[in-house]
Amino acid sequence: MNLEFREGGLTQPSFITGLARGEGVVEQQQAWRAEEKVDEAVHVRLAREFLDSPYPYADRLTGHAYEAHKRALQIELLKLQDWLKTSRQRLIILFEGRDAAGKGGTIKRFTENLNPRGARVVALDKPSEIEKGQWYFQRYVEHLPSAGEMVLFDRSWYSRAGVELVMGFCSDVEYRAFLRQVVELERNLGESGTILVKIWLMVSPHEQAKRLEQRARDPLKRWKLSPIDLAAAKLHHEYAAAERAMFAHTATQDHPWVIIKSDCKRRARLAAMRHVLEQASYEGRDMSQLPPHDSMIVSRLIRTEGLSPGARAA
Repeated sequence: MNLEFREGGLTQPSFITGLARGEGVVEQQQAWRAEEKVDEAVHVRLAREFLDSPYPYADRLTGHAYEAHKRALQIELLKLQDWLKTSRQRLIILFEGRDAAGKGGTIKRFTENLNPRGARVVALDKPSEIEKGQWYFQRYVEHLPSAGEMVLFDRSWYSRAGVELVMGFCSDVEYRAFLRQVVELERNLGESGTILVKIWLMVSPHEQAKRLEQRARDPLKRWKLSPIDLAAAKLHHEYAAAERAMFAHTATQDHPWVIIKSDCKRRARLAAMRHVLEQASYEGRDMSQLPPHDSMIVSRLIRTEGLSPGARAA
């Protein structure tokens, strides 16, 4: 995959521009793999039917049911936080997804009843000139949790495989280096005893457009909207290809991606909280009073050896 330097900045990678011409995601990924000489024995078992299917619910979750489930989940989150503190464990939760997918609102419901001394939210701005001269992961490493802490990233190092790639903010060399280094970084975090959870909130193009329009009209939310957001919203197919390439490289057995469809924000928030609670055997855990796992909107993606991309829902 080649990037060309032209007047005005970087052009988009070949598999991205191919999608802009209307070529299919699968065909472009196959061409990209051949061009990159990626080992064809290693793929992500993409849950294609899940990723490509429309949002399954016509209705939104009612306020009464939502508040009751949220309270039960937040009680369990407090137990998890106490366990992290007493056992001196570390927890990282990455929240990723396209603009207006619901990342900030989900994080807010995670933290609204947690002790702020042991739970931090990290939402970094674009890198400064000094940070641009550093190792790419350096500014994120500075915010990793200490013993007994949880850190919730509102966007993370995966910006390099999404917005930076599609919008031409990183070079081909930088993107390749990211794909080589990110799996090793996450492996090292796991070996150090850190729990790492990667959540991708998936919003449909129609719902995303509606939310962006609401932001533009609301003076209290207009700060969330940027020219990059508006430009990115028009590149649905390009982002889809970049996302699936990212999943193919980084959805490892130890650190898979969990995809949560977020057209209904309330359902997505509850599903995200339940998923995190499932990742730790903390003292006093009681899942019996929590909303059940919803396979209609939740699926895990795991990269496996020797298999072509196919459906897998967990």
